[in-house]
Amino acid sequence: MISTGRLVIIACFAGLGAMMLFFYLYANSFQSDLNKVTVDIDSIKVLDENKIDKRAHLDVRFNIQNPNSIVLTISTINYQLFANGQNLGEGHFTTEDIPEAGRPALFANSNLTLPTTFDLVNSEAIAKEYSDITTGQPVKYEVKGQITIESFLTAVIKDFDLNSG
Repeated sequence: MISTGRLVIIACFAGLGAMMLFFYLYANSFQSDLNKVTVDIDSIKVLDENKIDKRAHLDVRFNIQNPNSIVLTISTINYQLFANGQNLGEGHFTTEDIPEAGRPALFANSNLTLPTTFDLVNSEAIAKEYSDITTGQPVKYEVKGQITIESFLTAVIKDFDLNSG
């Protein structure tokens, strides 16, 4: 026969295990909702150009749409920017060092526009694209990357491939 003390300890561990399983399943139940979020390019514009250093800063704005009934946040956007098929480099947006309560909120059934600054460095490989971008010529942009979407319990990394222009 098992003593009452042992029975209580076994029941506590069983309850703890059941509770951990419940939290795991509950947190993962939101992942399908997070995958419904859509990302698009709002605009890509030249902010400034430094002709001495052969650099320009581009304002790359992402429009993020949340069709869900829960509030989400965006912790990172990592992307590669292409102009007329030529790779211009990598850009980043991150709020990982900011507590979740201070991050830009993507409210339920709403849109959010997140600005990022892309550092464009002129080189021989992209000289024509650099000239077209900084002189205002028509440019066809492509943005490939990943976005990290977070809810209060879980996070999803979603790939995107966007075109503009």
